[in-house]
Amino acid sequence: MSFFKNPAWLTQYVYPYATIDDIPEEVFANINQKLHKLVDFERPEVSIVIAAWNEEVNMLPTIGSLADSKTKIPFEILVVNNNSTDRTQEVLDKLYIRSCTQTIQGCGPARQMGLEQAKGKYILSADADCMYQPEWIDQMINALRPDDVAVVYGRYSFIANEHTPRWKLAIYEMMKDVMAEIRQLKRPYLNTLGMTMGYKTAQALKVGYVMRHVRGEDGRLTFDLMQFGKVVQVKSSNIRVWTGTRTLDKDGSFFNMVGSRIVKEIKRIFTYLSPLKPHDTKTS
Repeated sequence: MSFFKNPAWLTQYVYPYATIDDIPEEVFANINQKLHKLVDFERPEVSIVIAAWNEEVNMLPTIGSLADSKTKIPFEILVVNNNSTDRTQEVLDKLYIRSCTQTIQGCGPARQMGLEQAKGKYILSADADCMYQPEWIDQMINALRPDDVAVVYGRYSFIANEHTPRWKLAIYEMMKDVMAEIRQLKRPYLNTLGMTMGYKTAQALKVGYVMRHVRGEDGRLTFDLMQFGKVVQVKSSNIRVWTGTRTLDKDGSFFNMVGSRIVKEIKRIFTYLSPLKPHDTKTS
């Protein structure tokens, strides 16, 4: 984990574009040239499924980083456009990927559409505003292959900006990782997030995502998939996913954000020490 500054490799994916009109054609051409060498639309073993809502400029760093993957595993990239009102679809149409549209709003419905359209035996779930390291695909899939594993997930970090320095974010991430270790014991599904998780397509089709606009669609799916096997955390720092701070910024100042999360975790910590009883994740 980088404590004082953002990793240098992120710089190449920080594009200075505000709209699709600002993006030079050679940027698309460069990404597509790399994807042509990696992507297999006919017989992919892995489908990287991304839900996108109004991610016109955010998609480029995500796809650009995935285009630099170091893997021999045949894969496809499938982006589900979830009723975007900006020009997200125009960006998708310029990239060497597959895309489809889900008209039911919400991450659950969007990811369900991706699940149904995926061609791969394995699915890696990604987010449209994240950057992925070259070893991400291989390490996640290697952890997912064993028959007794149902779900895998990785760790993530936040990209520092002019408002929030990297050292503050690193401290928050260390606390977050400690809580993930505690939850992993009895309630690992609480750790799985759509930005970096994987599962087997056939098993996921049997349980499916929640088809309404509700938070925690990834954890709900994981809870249902635990009947097929265990949930494995992939801790390697060289596949840590990096994302912006927009989810944290909603809570105001950094200290307000950290304080509110600490209070919530203290209230919940004893519940993490026992498993949740079986229940209907689609209606709860």
